[in-house]
Amino acid sequence: MATFTFEGINEYASQLKHISDKAEGMIKRAVYDGASVVLAAAIAEISALPVIENRYNVTKLPMRGVTETQKRGLLEGIGLAKMVNDKGFINTKLGFDGYNGVRSQKYPNGQPNALIARAVNSGSSVRVKIPFINRAVKAAKAEAEAAMAARFDADTTNMMK
Repeated sequence: MATFTFEGINEYASQLKHISDKAEGMIKRAVYDGASVVLAAAIAEISALPVIENRYNVTKLPMRGVTETQKRGLLEGIGLAKMVNDKGFINTKLGFDGYNGVRSQKYPNGQPNALIARAVNSGSSVRVKIPFINRAVKAAKAEAEAAMAARFDADTTNMMK
């Protein structure tokens, strides 16, 4: 029967335990780095949305863009949610918060940014579909994965020293 001899196994095991104890924080930092890449791509897509002059001009339906006020609201309202550990899966969400400056009887505080983002991204009965979030996620996927891997590798290397 073969015999295996390991030297330094106790030190290696203690390093692995140390990494295991810090794993959740390392994963959260990696996820945040990846989400930041997707957020930057989404901001670029919002900035590239076409601006329409007057949303009340019903002769030009369906609308093919957003008003300047709606665009500003989307840029100010986009962000990342708090990290969540959902049964071992650590994640965050990119979303829209707050209201833009287009006030009406129905929306006295302004239109909800999430409503405008969803209507623009998916289209509606009076709005042409411009899938800006879908494009941002697709374009940033590889870079986000690379950013997450780089952060995790760097954190692991620093822990092993």
